[in-house]
Amino acid sequence: MIQCYSDQLWSLIDKEVVIQRVASGFEFTEGPIWHPRDRHLLFSDVPGNARHKYLSSGTVLEERNPSNKCNGMTYDADLNLVVCEHLTSSLVMEKGDGDREVLAAHFEGKQLNSPNDVCIRADGSIYFSDPAYGRMPGFGEERDQDLDFQGVFRISPSKHLELLVDKDCYEQPNGLCFSPDESLLYINDSPRALIDVYKVAPNGSLYDRKRFAENIGTGVIEGGIPDGMKCDELGNIWVTGPKGLWIFNPKAEHLGTIEIPEHTANLHWGGSDWHTLFITASTSIFSLKTKVAPHTESFMRH
Repeated sequence: MIQCYSDQLWSLIDKEVVIQRVASGFEFTEGPIWHPRDRHLLFSDVPGNARHKYLSSGTVLEERNPSNKCNGMTYDADLNLVVCEHLTSSLVMEKGDGDREVLAAHFEGKQLNSPNDVCIRADGSIYFSDPAYGRMPGFGEERDQDLDFQGVFRISPSKHLELLVDKDCYEQPNGLCFSPDESLLYINDSPRALIDVYKVAPNGSLYDRKRFAENIGTGVIEGGIPDGMKCDELGNIWVTGPKGLWIFNPKAEHLGTIEIPEHTANLHWGGSDWHTLFITASTSIFSLKTKVAPHTESFMRH
């Protein structure tokens, strides 16, 4: 079912769009990322401590077990996999030759909380959120925090780690995405049920914070929260929320909600033409066709 609040929505999806369940039987799916060359979807089952691969044929293979309860993932321009790991409280890079490099594990001498979502700018700098969900039972391992805040960080092309926002900015920063021209970065805060938007300076720092959207639910996980978030090629923001996926245009107008049968956690475009939207939702993976593609990231050009 589609809840439509603006006819602009029909330029993005068909009124009769079909939502398909393409895989199921997991504990809680997250972190979807499409491989542009091999044409498969990687996704994580966080509580299940495993990573899976969904093939175009419909086959699902277990790709890594244990997975350090990994969550968000993306590829860099060379198709190295960048992974947020809850159990190690690290952001790591898995290279094609099997090498594993820890990109970030500590800030100011203290262990990170649990990197959660990640995106990469065209210059190669890496942005990631660091809430504390991976220090809770189920999604990680219950343990005390070393840091006394939950931040958003950037790793520069020279591998320098820097905090991008004030330490008291967010309760649990989660989803991140750039606008198509990378002049804006969107950050959501799950328990506060909001999205902020920042301007991105040439050096990669953030400034001019503004509230983009709020009241995306009540902040209670069971009711649906802003979690995974992506931007399409036209600058619209697609974010998880109550009942499914909420879609906002660049002016922050709520165009509509695509209802998904299970609790939605994240999303990513894929398919041969980048017009298939995959949604990780509790025990299942769903897909639907869209009229738009994602904004083009460096790894997508392969």
